[in-house]
Amino acid sequence: MFEVFFRRKPAMILVALRNSTKNRYGSVLAKEVDCTYSHAVKILQEMEKNRLVSFQKKGRIKTIKLTETGENVADHIDRIKNLL
Repeated sequence: MFEVFFRRKPAMILVALRNSTKNRYGSVLAKEVDCTYSHAVKILQEMEKNRLVSFQKKGRIKTIKLTETGENVADHIDRIKNLL
């Protein structure tokens, strides 16, 4: 039923970021939600445009972190998922 209301992969990326205690990498998120790395990057770029996530670059490594808005959205998505 969840898929009726939400696109599964973007919603699960937000929830996966929320459930993590540390910053994440795009490749790890892609594996967790079962999608390709390039698809995950496209989703994450859209989320960055909408200020849901931020990228932090340290040398060659780019980590992903939820913004405050992203945290709120992910929390609501997770609640709805649990209701359904």
